[in-house]
Amino acid sequence: MSAAEQLNVEAVDGAPRPVRKLGIPAMAAYGVGQIAEALHSTGFGAFLIFYYQQIIGVSGTLTALALAISLIFDSIADPVVGALSDRMRSRLGRRHPFIILGALPLALAFFMLFSPPQGLSNTQAFLWLTVFSILARQALTFYLLPLTALGAEMVRDYAQRSTLYNFTFMFGALSGTAAYMIALRVFFPTTAHFNPGMLDAAGYTRLGFYFGLGMVAAMLICVAGTWREIPHLVVTQREATKLSVRQLVREVSQAFRNVSFRSLFFGTMLATIVLTIDGVFGTYMGLHFWGLTTEQQALLAPVSLVGLLVGGALVPSVTRWLDKKVTLVGAAVVSIIVGNTLVSIRLFDTGWFPQNGSPVLLPLLALTSFVGAAMAPLIYANLNSMFADIVDEHELEVGERREGIVFAASSFARKVTSSMGLVIGGMILDFIHFPKAAVAGTVPQDVLWKMGLLSGPASAVLVMIGVLMFMGHRLDRERHRVILLELEIRRANAPR
Repeated sequence: MSAAEQLNVEAVDGAPRPVRKLGIPAMAAYGVGQIAEALHSTGFGAFLIFYYQQIIGVSGTLTALALAISLIFDSIADPVVGALSDRMRSRLGRRHPFIILGALPLALAFFMLFSPPQGLSNTQAFLWLTVFSILARQALTFYLLPLTALGAEMVRDYAQRSTLYNFTFMFGALSGTAAYMIALRVFFPTTAHFNPGMLDAAGYTRLGFYFGLGMVAAMLICVAGTWREIPHLVVTQREATKLSVRQLVREVSQAFRNVSFRSLFFGTMLATIVLTIDGVFGTYMGLHFWGLTTEQQALLAPVSLVGLLVGGALVPSVTRWLDKKVTLVGAAVVSIIVGNTLVSIRLFDTGWFPQNGSPVLLPLLALTSFVGAAMAPLIYANLNSMFADIVDEHELEVGERREGIVFAASSFARKVTSSMGLVIGGMILDFIHFPKAAVAGTVPQDVLWKMGLLSGPASAVLVMIGVLMFMGHRLDRERHRVILLELEIRRANAPR
């Protein structure tokens, strides 16, 4: 009899307990928590570099360097916060105390980023951006990393994990897209004095205040809605051990011995560095490469919202049909191809492709936005779910649950490569001589062509290599089922 068959017999005999599943209210409350991170990411990704480079007048290189420094500080904090939350012992569980502590500091630091004093020199503005970026990201780490680890604790069912992380992605993506649309329409309308409207400095202070308020509200709802799950979380002796630098290095190195973890880790690193560079160019591409007004860019947001809803609805059925790895890789490949097709056609300067201002251009951009948004839930829900499955395999390998360490290592990969991407993106803006406070229609064509090349075909090739690395992931539904059975038998036979 095989090991799997023996485990099945033991399961029938009643040794392992059935895997507990979450109700919709708890999953929804957990998903609401992602709104805080979405608002933070929207502010940093869509507005912050543009604000400091175009409005304040800091060079693209210094602006990106400030954000990169904050990411480096944050990446160092990741494994520490992860290990501390793994060890936390309190009536509020291991993760909730950290989630609560991160709320107010995050909102305050975020507001200060978009409210620098008047009359700062370039050096002073650089320091202001650096300091408050560090504070904002540190607060986000104390909140977001334990929140992500909490998901792996609350749900241990293979299929429901993808559903749970789909909730988080959907709440985050929908709120981030809606916030971006509202900000463009409310804070940065096109006027006779400001074209594009994002040149209006006054709008950024209002953005910082309302985004910060939304972050605090999302955190409070998340904590209140997941409070009842605290008694049901898995508790091990792992919480009682002490933390040291040597022990921290040992735990991180043990995570890297897992083949599936390495494939996701390095694939995420390569994809993230390129996507971060694209993110630096995103606002510039819309306003100047495609010649859109802020109102037209805002019109793309509802299309993305519909795409997100369609993709989110597809996650459970597609994941059951194809399993997690095939769904992740397939959706990523579709997203890369569709997202770069229009840019590539424009770069080849074909005579039949519509020029900026054509009534056909906006619908074409809307179509690519829809497809990309529809693929996004399939990508990110399964990626986080696959990391959560690795937590169970890692527990089987080392005998301890380390959600915090596993997710901290994956977060470290994204943040270090994001910092590199920000620096490279900012340096490219200076290298191609992108003008400051650029009015619509005044950017030289050769500058736009270089930006399009780097944001389109060049980045697509590198992202595709990162996606193909995900093929090294070895955990599937059957393997995960066997792992859970072995863990339950181990717990049932452990001394009380």
